[in-house]
Amino acid sequence: MLSRRTLEVATALLTGAFGVAVIVSSLNNGIDWSESGVESGTFPFITGTIVVAASLYNLVRGWLRGTGIVATREGLQRTAALFLPAALYVALIPLIGLYVGSVLYLFGTLRFQSKLGVLRSALIAVVASVALYVVFERLFQVSLPHGWLGAVLDL
Repeated sequence: MLSRRTLEVATALLTGAFGVAVIVSSLNNGIDWSESGVESGTFPFITGTIVVAASLYNLVRGWLRGTGIVATREGLQRTAALFLPAALYVALIPLIGLYVGSVLYLFGTLRFQSKLGVLRSALIAVVASVALYVVFERLFQVSLPHGWLGAVLDL
């Protein structure tokens, strides 16, 4: 079980780290005035500073007011059942491409999480992937990642 305080503090630390990364990155681009005006790092620096300030506020507020249980073991298991396959799908796109990855992800999601039949899950997954291909590759002429598998098959 996760308490509200734990989640509030973890979120504040994560967003604060992001803000610090933006600030450090913007310092490399410069935050002063140049002959042509404000340097390119000024706006990201201001944005990063606002994110860090808001994260500090959320950290204090979450620590002081964060009471109660937010996530139970069952809730975390349901979340992981959705998140882990999606993360695996994204990780596999460079290897097997977006279209094959989409077929596998949709089939797995429909079959094992939605409890659809094998044939229906496969049909929906293949039709959706073909529709992605037609819309992006043919109609919009935008090449989506074909991955290593696409390179081997010369797609």
